[in-house]
Amino acid sequence: MFLDFEHHYRQLPQRCWSACDPTPVPAPRLIAFNAPLARQLGMKETPDPEQLAEWVSGNQLPPGADPLAMAYAGHQFGTFVPQLGDGRALLLGEVRDGEGRLRDIQLKGAGRTPFSRGGDGRAPLGPVLREYLVSEAMHALGISTTRALAAVTTGERLHRRTSEPGAVLTRVASSHIRIGTFQFLAYAGDEKSLQELAEHSIERHYPELGELPNDQRYLALFDAILQRQAALVAQWMGVGFIHGVMNTDNMSVAGDTIDYGPCAFMDRYHAETVFSSIDEGKRYAYRNQPTVAQWNLARLAETLLPLIDDDDDRAVERATQVLQSFPEHFQAQRQVIMSAKLGLEKDDPEALSLGDDFLKLMQAGQMDFTLSFDRLYQLAASEDDNARQAAHEALVALTQAPEPLEAWLSRWQAHRQEHATPTPATLARMRHANPLIIPRNHRVEEVIAAAVDQGDFTLFETLLALVTRPFEDTQQARDWAVPPAPSQEVLRTFCGT
Repeated sequence: MFLDFEHHYRQLPQRCWSACDPTPVPAPRLIAFNAPLARQLGMKETPDPEQLAEWVSGNQLPPGADPLAMAYAGHQFGTFVPQLGDGRALLLGEVRDGEGRLRDIQLKGAGRTPFSRGGDGRAPLGPVLREYLVSEAMHALGISTTRALAAVTTGERLHRRTSEPGAVLTRVASSHIRIGTFQFLAYAGDEKSLQELAEHSIERHYPELGELPNDQRYLALFDAILQRQAALVAQWMGVGFIHGVMNTDNMSVAGDTIDYGPCAFMDRYHAETVFSSIDEGKRYAYRNQPTVAQWNLARLAETLLPLIDDDDDRAVERATQVLQSFPEHFQAQRQVIMSAKLGLEKDDPEALSLGDDFLKLMQAGQMDFTLSFDRLYQLAASEDDNARQAAHEALVALTQAPEPLEAWLSRWQAHRQEHATPTPATLARMRHANPLIIPRNHRVEEVIAAAVDQGDFTLFETLLALVTRPFEDTQQARDWAVPPAPSQEVLRTFCGT
């Protein structure tokens, strides 16, 4: 037995999905399987690797699976496309995890669907490995995300920028319902189906809203989605993560990080950092992510207006009031995150001011984001004068502008002495806000090159083990956490399509 499938999304109107079987592949080979996640999803026994490869490649349907491709629309870089949909992904069904929560099981790269728009429906190996690594790293960092259950190579060669092996990723998600899913139905003028989708989303993700009357529940749904998105983007920015393609079809109403395409963690801090090769206007740069999230949420609000209120003007007024609360929610989440990163109390009113000033110094001094906060933690955790001096020097060594940083450190230390209690719990909270290791671009590229060019997955396995334990301070982790040399820097990332 693979997993115990249920089929709730299939109960939505036919407009929302299209039945579709995977396209078989010539020679599937299992390269990664997330056994702990499988156990959480109810898998009692792990099938043998050959059988598992047949199931997670799409060559054979797992028992109980009933695949479909989901329909959705979306604003792509600000331009509305009325029909997108799963062009290379198939939802096998839902399973219940150990806590009784429904989780989607999806094959990504399983072949053409009715929404492929001329594509081959396949996924190259490189993007599959990138998504596996980064999504599992995000989970380990405590950030809401889709997960990776398995990956296989297919025995095919795909032609994108270069020829590359094909692969299929088995992805697990709270759901794959997107802002673009609502946009698809709104564009079609199908208010009945739109309401059914809203009810499905409430039942699945926000059951506490289920008892509200209709004149409150859909506005409350919008508010709940908004708050989750505000928290999610604050979490991204707290670890220097740049999604890279924040189109409305890539934003989950569950508040998960979804669709890891040209994503990246920044090395040197700069607020306008962007990696995506197709984001020439820097629409989705690091600093723009909260603004884009609010813009995307405005598009969601537009779809919900007929459900929020029968009176158009009143519906707009009510939705606008909720939409305008986004900056407040975002800053509240940032305050909590920044206080943890600086080793301060959760409600410290100076956390954002101190944190923002530190970021400005990091940008001016071309300091590495992850390493700067790690060394700040090392300084806070030092137990004697010699250790403190060594940690201080290591942090200052990161900047090209030491004097302003020295002044800030004096201010930070004085503030902590007056307002923070250096308990083990405070330091643990600071450690878990400041990872030692993240999947840096150059390391991910090394992993991909070894797998694609040599069929060697040793580096993939090593990096996966490290980034899924991002706070463990070992020599191996420190070796792999080193920022790239100038010749190693990766400045552009690409989408898997």
